[in-house]
Amino acid sequence: MNFSELPLEASMLQTLDSLGYTSATPIQAQTLPLILENKDIIAEAKTGSGKTAAFGIGLLSKLDVKKFRVQSLVLCPTRELADQVAKELRKIARFKHNIKILMLTGGESFGKQLGSLSHQAHIVVGTPGRVLKHLNKESLELTHLQTLVLDEADRMLDMGFLEEVESVINFAPKERQTLLFSATYDSTITAISKKIQHDAVAVKTTHEELANKIKEEFIATANKEESFIKILSEYKPRNVIVFTNTKIEAKELAESLQKRKIDAIAIHGDLEQYERNDVLVQFANKSCPILVATDVAARGLDIKELSMVVNFDLPHGAETYTHRIGRTGRAGAEGIAITLYGSYENEKLEEYRDEKRLFIDDAQLKGSLNFELKPEFVTLVIEGGKKDKLRAGDLLGALTGDAGLGGSSIGKIDIYDRQAYVAIETRFIDDAHKRLKSGKIKGKKFSVWVL
Repeated sequence: MNFSELPLEASMLQTLDSLGYTSATPIQAQTLPLILENKDIIAEAKTGSGKTAAFGIGLLSKLDVKKFRVQSLVLCPTRELADQVAKELRKIARFKHNIKILMLTGGESFGKQLGSLSHQAHIVVGTPGRVLKHLNKESLELTHLQTLVLDEADRMLDMGFLEEVESVINFAPKERQTLLFSATYDSTITAISKKIQHDAVAVKTTHEELANKIKEEFIATANKEESFIKILSEYKPRNVIVFTNTKIEAKELAESLQKRKIDAIAIHGDLEQYERNDVLVQFANKSCPILVATDVAARGLDIKELSMVVNFDLPHGAETYTHRIGRTGRAGAEGIAITLYGSYENEKLEEYRDEKRLFIDDAQLKGSLNFELKPEFVTLVIEGGKKDKLRAGDLLGALTGDAGLGGSSIGKIDIYDRQAYVAIETRFIDDAHKRLKSGKIKGKKFSVWVL
């Protein structure tokens, strides 16, 4: 689709042409007509798909420049993304004079932002925490808001911004257009859409409903642990769930891998709820690349972008096998499912033989036994949570402000009633821990330790 096919002003088309926007990307072609018709949309779109221009062209086209009030609000999970979005919108906004786009994020002077807001703006791009702070101080008001955009909604939820986002929405008019963009769809995103949108049209440019693409291998071995290490060395997966049939085996395998300098953690039925939380948080936020689990303990576990599933034991039946391996290869990614079996399991193996599955011997593995696997992130635990009125924005502000970290070095944020977990890039963990331990969050001292 060419942009000239849409009901856009000639000056907008000229600007798009000068920026090199000749024909629309799939996400632009599918969402722009709907945005221009004032429909609510929930769109699955990855970074680099052209989604910023999709909602940017839409909200700029509907702007009344003479009305100097906030007509559009774009919420982003990080300061870096907000900056990127604001720059893109300013480029497109050249089609018309006097369009004012204002950025409201943490890490910037609040007083300076107050000054900018006193002169009003047409479009605000910001992070939930800082936007909410301005709304509470009444330095920002959304009475004239027409379009609300949630960009990278899944990342916003990962970073623990749901409460802030809902609080911001409470300030917005009920009659508005809401556009929700997310790299992945899951039940949480769908539930939020139902809550904040009206008859939203779902748009997917990546087809999650397609059957998972999974490469299935069965490996005959006399030493499962050594074969597993060779597999890790050969494939170098970012994260793996290893299934065992017993909780004792799960515990022992995780401990044995740790001794070999392979970062692993076990989840099984003997864990207390708080221990289970610690384990799941670390695996989900990339602080531990290998989760050793029993089928019962893994129930309800939903990990996005899982590189590999390994059956350390043959599962009890084909149905369990299908359920286990279905956790990888989601959202269009290619997954790997490997099953290790010893000679004593040969009889049970027959029900798994088919032409799609590759059956090989351990001798065919190319990996090394000297392989080590360290995590991308380390988890920082703050002894304070929802009951202490701690929000993701407070933690992000303390880390990017006083501790001086960039937003990109901070991963998933999980806030529970009495504890908060923050994933920090491994190379920055000591500095972040030291700064937070000696500093304050929201004016208060909290106990901080590394998980």
